[in-house]
Amino acid sequence: MDEQIVQKRKVIIVTDGDRVARKAVEKAAANVGARCISRSAGNPSHLPSDKVIELIRQAKWDPVVVMADDKGNVGEGCGESIIRDVAKCPDIDIIGVIAVASNSEGVIGAEVDFSISKYGNIVPKTVDKCGNIHEGKTIYGDTVDVLNLIDIPLIIGIGDPGKMDGKDCGIRGYPVITKAIQEIINRSYLN
Repeated sequence: MDEQIVQKRKVIIVTDGDRVARKAVEKAAANVGARCISRSAGNPSHLPSDKVIELIRQAKWDPVVVMADDKGNVGEGCGESIIRDVAKCPDIDIIGVIAVASNSEGVIGAEVDFSISKYGNIVPKTVDKCGNIHEGKTIYGDTVDVLNLIDIPLIIGIGDPGKMDGKDCGIRGYPVITKAIQEIINRSYLN
């Protein structure tokens, strides 16, 4: 009997989900031809992990972009639970995470592979909430600590989606978050 090969769903996680980020992520996903699970947004994310996983499985095509947000809460909140639970699914492959910087205190942070500054430049360091370049490779955000506990092939740091001193706004087409999603797609085995 031949075993049927199951194609894993390809997922990109964005560690933000407030109203502005949601609009930016939805447009950026559309810009690159990805699917966005808008219902995963929220500040904090309110959709339970099992429902997010169900919506990923129902998405019409890959990659699927999911937002996960803890709203600045210390410790594991809803957003980090979503990331952890999605990562455990054998039929889902997280191909990358866009780690969003915030001003949260009491967080460990996570190491990025690289970041995209508010000017759209790929930099080998990290960035702050405004998309300004900072020393080091650790990004600090309210929903990034869980990334230290799971295997992620690519982590890209960015500032606040849809903001970054107006450099990632709607009039500009949300270029920073769009570039981050496109970089994950380009570097994954989708292409």
